[in-house]
Parts: sequence; structure tokens; C-alpha cells
Amino acid sequence: MALVFLVFLPLFSALVVGLFGKRLNLLVSHIFSCLLIIIPFFISIYFLNLSLSGNYNLVVPLFNWINSGDLSSEWSLRLDMLTSVMLVVVTSVSSLVHIYSIGYMSHDPHQTRFFSYLSFFTFSMLILVTSNNFLQLFFGWEGVGLASYLLIGFWYKKDTANSAAMKAFIVNRVGDFGFLIGIAILFLSTRSLDFDTIFSMKEQLLESSVMFFGYEFNTLNTACFFLFMGAMGKSAQLFLHTWLPDAMEGPTPVSALIHAATMVTAGIFLVARCSPLFELSPSVLSFITIIGASTAFFAATVALVQNDIKRIVAYSTCSQLGFMFVALGSGAYQIAIFHLFTHAFFKALLFLGSGSVIHAVSDEQDIRKMGGLWRLIPITWIVMLIGTLGLTGAPLMSGYYSKDGIIEAAFVSTTQGHNFAFYLLVFSALLTSFYSWRLIFLTFHGKNNISKDIFSKIHESPKVMLFPLFVLTFFTIFSGAYFVDYFMSYDYQFLWKDSIYLSPSNHVIEAIHHVPKWVKYSPLFMMIIGLAASFLFYILFPGIPRYLAKAFDPIYKFLLNKWYFDELYEFLFVSNIKKIGTFFFNIGDKKIIDGFGPDGISSRVLYFAKQIGKLQTGYIYHYAFAMLFGLTVFISYFFLKG
Repeated sequence: MALVFLVFLPLFSALVVGLFGKRLNLLVSHIFSCLLIIIPFFISIYFLNLSLSGNYNLVVPLFNWINSGDLSSEWSLRLDMLTSVMLVVVTSVSSLVHIYSIGYMSHDPHQTRFFSYLSFFTFSMLILVTSNNFLQLFFGWEGVGLASYLLIGFWYKKDTANSAAMKAFIVNRVGDFGFLIGIAILFLSTRSLDFDTIFSMKEQLLESSVMFFGYEFNTLNTACFFLFMGAMGKSAQLFLHTWLPDAMEGPTPVSALIHAATMVTAGIFLVARCSPLFELSPSVLSFITIIGASTAFFAATVALVQNDIKRIVAYSTCSQLGFMFVALGSGAYQIAIFHLFTHAFFKALLFLGSGSVIHAVSDEQDIRKMGGLWRLIPITWIVMLIGTLGLTGAPLMSGYYSKDGIIEAAFVSTTQGHNFAFYLLVFSALLTSFYSWRLIFLTFHGKNNISKDIFSKIHESPKVMLFPLFVLTFFTIFSGAYFVDYFMSYDYQFLWKDSIYLSPSNHVIEAIHHVPKWVKYSPLFMMIIGLAASFLFYILFPGIPRYLAKAFDPIYKFLLNKWYFDELYEFLFVSNIKKIGTFFFNIGDKKIIDGFGPDGISSRVLYFAKQIGKLQTGYIYHYAFAMLFGLTVFISYFFLKG
């Protein structure tokens, strides 16, 4: 019953606050909304303790959902180690975002709608991570997509927010289409959507084939490829990543929730949940590894030249998701989840800290127009500094353990492309350190570039916004050291055996403890180099970046324009689809459908009505003549008939 309350309390909050929030006192709405997220958080802590204490696996059936022919689906809630970790991540970050939003959204006239959307977002993610079959997972998957559309476009009067919301929705539909194909292949091959049933038939799937576009493909490889396509969309991997930076158009708490705990982590969870399938598909694992490493590098290079504080943190999310997918592709599923776990805290800290900065400087987001803020908002400076240490993998911080584990897993993996991924991740770690410290130096140190009007208004955030930052700071510092053994020690693998499958040939978790010292210390070395280079460029010699930007102008513009992916997609897809849509609208819709349909019928009726109307002259002798003519015809008909 506790699991049911955990999942459905946020839905109850969304309905009550959304429907009756305006009738309730605003303070009551805030307390009610936060309380119904905090209670699930404490329940999730209880379940995590149960999972950490031993092999704890639970399935709670609720009701029969669908029963039609071969398609039969039960709505049930699944709880295992993987689910327990995800529940803590989702509910903890969501609780803190709810509390933070009380202060951040205090001047917004639509606060109740905002809190309702947040709660619905949380509910959809909880449905996703507790699902026991693919259909239920897809329901939560689409719920998360809908909630992201509503939250990104929350300020719907802004054209940029509307465009960003539509972009996120459409790009994710591309990935979801692939995800749906993958589910369909699995169902047609197994006649089931239940996880355990499908996973138990993995050997059968490996030996069977499926016809696709007239060609024969291996069933398991094809299904895994399309499942990963869905993960690419949700987790913003290369080629389906373009929506993520634009999602910054939503309020900052939304950015924190999307990037840290909900939407983007769904793809990671999906691959980890389907580890019994992916483990037997080395070709797809290799593809995942290459895509993940490429994404990590791409996003890191773009973040180097961004000036919007939220966009820099957004691209860091995209890059870190690439790290997680490399871990998944390397067969180190637990380490991927570990980085998801630690990343949630320091990334939420960075986003909410950025929101505190934006709040302090009157909604300014360009870091070039800041500088010297550490004296004015020291608390925000400290928490942002700790978040940056976590992101860059500084020793003893949470990111140090999980990021190093991923790089070591890439080194020892037997997956094709692992060497490519290893060296690219090491270099990406250097870039991560550089752009992260660039953000800190330009925002809080160096020359003050703040306008006089804004400078006089700078203030530290209220306590209701600072409290979540303190909590996230605590988790950023201690979560890695406390949980590292549960995720990365071979002694604790029994905790994961019911939620994550490792083939007999997969020894990655054991092998990472025996890597050469140069591999183990390479991320730390890269972090130090990035810090030193950033300090040199933006504190000691601030003129160097401008000189390099001019000297390497083509490269600078290439990175500033995000490798021209948006322009390429506009040329290849968007503009052509708009032309096709316009053509069918003007010809098909207006001329054919409307012409022969409603518009055509109405015009014919009007035409005949006008013609008949001409007979209505108003002269009595005309009507008498018509009656006489009609009577003559009538009598003549019967006369001739007789």
C-alpha cells in the first residue's frame, strides 16, 4: 500500500491544486503540493533501505488494464533495487524543486497551474520507473513528454517558449516512434508485454528473425536498436539532442527537474531495465557506446562558447548523459545508474544555483554581464562552487566516484568502440572542467560588468530558495562516498541481480578495480588542467579568449552555432515538411476537402437558394399563373394516364 501512495499522491496533488488551487489560499496550495511530494520521498527512502539490506523484490498488482486477443496487460507496480534508486532520485529532487519554486515563482500569477504541472510531471516519472511491463512504461513515458511540453511552454505568451515546447515534443516523438516499433517487435515475437516474460525468452529472440522493409534482421538486435532510439530522444543523445538546450525557455525549476531527475534520465533507466536484452546484443551496445561518447564530446565543445548561464549547465547535462550511455554500452549498468544518482544532486544544485543568480541580477542570464558576484551573494557562490566541484569530478565529491568509474569501465570493456569512447571521455572531462570553471570565474570573479540599475538591486535569495540548495550541497558532497560500494563493489552485486542482468562473460565491474594507475588518475589530471586553463584565460589574462575567438573565427562560429545541427535539420526536414504541409493545406484541405465538403455544399445550397429566390417576384398574377400552370400539368397527367 505504501508503494501505491508513493506513486499516486503526486497525481492527487496535481488534480487538487490544478482544479481547486485558485479557490484555496495560495499558502495552502503550496503546503499541500509540497507535502504530497515530500511524503513519497520518505517512503522511497524506506524502500531504498529495504533494497540495500538484501534481495528485495516486490510486484504489487492493482488491476487488469487491457485484455484484447493476445494483448493482455495488468497494471502493477514493480519494486527492486533499480526502481528504489530511481524513486529516491525522482522524489528527492522533485521535493526540493517544489520548495524552491515557492520563492522563485512568488511573483507569477499562475503559481497553482505551475505546481500542478510539476506534480503531474513527478507522477508520470514515478509511473515510468515502477512499471512492470512495456505498455505501462510507455504510458509513463508519454506522460513525461506531455508534462515537459506543458512546463517548457509554461510562459506561453513568449514565442520562444512555445517554439521550445513544440520542438521538445516533436523531437521526442521521433524517438518515441522508434521506441513503439521496438515494443511492437517484442510483442509480436513473444505475445507478451511483461518484462519478466520477455526477458525469459531472450534466447529465443536471439535465435529468431524479423522482416523489416523486406529484409530479414535478427529480432533481438532490431528490437534493442529501436528501444535505444526511444532512449536517444528522451535522453537527448546526438542527432536527437536539439530540444534540450531550448528547453531552458521554461522556468529554472523546470530545467532542474527535467535535467536532473525526470525526463532525461528515462532513457538511461530504459536501457538499464532492459539489460537482459541489451547484454545479448553486442552490436547495439557498441552503437550505444559510440553515440554516448560522441554526445559527451559534442556537448562539451558547444558548452565552451555559450554565454547563457542555463545553457551552459544544459549542455553539461547533455554531455554527462553521454557518459552514462558509455557506461551502459560498456556493460557497466550499475555505474551508469550511479552517475545518474550523483548527477541528479549536483546538476539540480547547479540549476537551482543558477536560478538564484538569475533571481539576484534581475533575470539577467548572460554571464558576460555579471562578474564579481561572490561578495554580493556569497551563499549562492559557495553552493555553485560545490556543484562545480561535483560536476568536474573533484576528489571526494560525488561526481569523482561515478565519473571515474565510467571512464575506467570504458577502458576495460570488451565492447567494440570502447577505446574510442575512453579517450574521448577523458578529453571531454578536460573540456567539462574548463567550461564549468569558466562559468564560475565569469559569474562570480573578475571584473564587474553589471549595470548600475541591476547592481543596486542585487540580493541573496530568500530562505525558501536557499534551503533546497543546502540539502543538495550535502548530497553532492557525501552521496558518492556513502553509496560507491553499493554500485561499484563486486561484493554488492547480489543487490542488483533481480533488476540488472549481467552475462557470464561480463566482468566489467570487477575489472575496473584493476586498471592501471594512469587510467585511474587521468580524469583528475584532466580536471586540474581544465581548472588551470580556465583560471589563466578568465582571471589572469582575460584578453586571451577574445584573441582566440578572432584567430579561430570559423571554429568559434561552428561551436557557437552548435555544429549547425539546427540549420541542417531546418534545411533537410523542417522547411520541406512545412512546404509539403502548406501544399496539402492549400490544395488538399481548402480546395478538395473543403471545396467538395462543407464549403462546396454550402455554396451549392446558396446558389440554388438564390435561383429559387428569383421566382419570388411579389406580383399576385405571377403566382396565379404558376398555380394555373401547375393545375394544367396535374390534370393533363391524369388525363393522359387514363
